[in-house]
Amino acid sequence: MRLAKRLYLYALSTLVALTFAMQVHAAGNQDFGDIQVHWSVLPSTFLSPEVAKANNLQRSKGIGIINIAIMKENDDGTMSPMGGQVEGKVSNDIQQVRFLAFRRVQEGDAVYFIAEYQYSSGELMTFNVTARPTGEQRDLPVRFAHTLFSD
Repeated sequence: MRLAKRLYLYALSTLVALTFAMQVHAAGNQDFGDIQVHWSVLPSTFLSPEVAKANNLQRSKGIGIINIAIMKENDDGTMSPMGGQVEGKVSNDIQQVRFLAFRRVQEGDAVYFIAEYQYSSGELMTFNVTARPTGEQRDLPVRFAHTLFSD
């Protein structure tokens, strides 16, 4: 497994103690040349109480977690996490917009950005996120949509 995927999965698995629930979370990535922006979205109830408390996250039906990681491709083809800033907003299907308050989390070499948002079960949410990697002059915009269901 590539180093980038291992680091990303390590960060995600540390944050998310997934249960064997019937629901799946959304995950994806977008390439920007030698940089990738990875994202995942999940209900906060997927977090164990211990993980939620350790990361100062509220565990509740109707609260989702978005996780963003910025990765840079090295000369040897491996990926390394990057720091930077992440900002964004989420809107529902009737165009109600909520701004996302991302905060940076670093665990070992892994760096990622998390934010909480409110949703109604079955509601289609559209995410517009901009990542600004450290040392880069460009913004990296990603847009994706996902529907979560309360368990």
